[in-house]
Amino acid sequence: MPTLIDDASAGTPLAALQAVDWNSAHAALDASGYALLPALLSAEACRAVAAFYLHPEHFRSRVVMARHGFGRGEYQYFGYPLPPLVDALRTAAYARLAPLANCWNEAMGIDVRYPPTHADFLARCHAAGQVRPTPLLLRYQAGDYNCLHQDLYGEHVFPLQLAVLLSSPGIDFTGGEFVLTEQRPRLQSRAEVVPLGQGDAVVFAVRQRPVRGVRGYFRANLRHGVSRLHSGCRHTLGIIFHDAAP
Repeated sequence: MPTLIDDASAGTPLAALQAVDWNSAHAALDASGYALLPALLSAEACRAVAAFYLHPEHFRSRVVMARHGFGRGEYQYFGYPLPPLVDALRTAAYARLAPLANCWNEAMGIDVRYPPTHADFLARCHAAGQVRPTPLLLRYQAGDYNCLHQDLYGEHVFPLQLAVLLSSPGIDFTGGEFVLTEQRPRLQSRAEVVPLGQGDAVVFAVRQRPVRGVRGYFRANLRHGVSRLHSGCRHTLGIIFHDAAP
């Protein structure tokens, strides 16, 4: 049975977050709607997090995608209290992303602003009845895939989220690429495959992002998913910053 990863183990990913060139990451998010954060977790930490999947006592619910038309594969939402590593990543990444989220909303003419700490944002979610934790572990096996979607769980939505690949491409699995699509007004959708290695993270837009046009900013809509796995097994840690309504 895996143990909850303690604060000492969380030091490495938090140090990796601190070492990120956030100006460059924000620029990539502004340009493309996503940014890569290489080597956020060690291979050891990836295996430890993935091992939680077989221990349902750490989760509040399990979703089999095919039952809901979401694709094939399954995922489980962590229950509170979150594992310390997951909680620490969620808290630290939010603080780095909140300033950009506020800039995006200002550019898109959205009045909502996000507080500097994740605890204050969660208090806002919980006051509105969004009390269910949303960090999750996803598992795909041969033939599985995740349809393009947006992770919206209630009125309060933080516009960015984080996914960490816990498995090793070409060793643990083949296929199963992370895919983003972007739809701009009066244009066909643009698709992009984001290359990830074990322990790499991608930060991406949950629903929309501002794009500068000749008459100011407009909103581009984004969706994300995972292409079909050809072989093996793929685990992913997803960190969504808003909680869910019942």
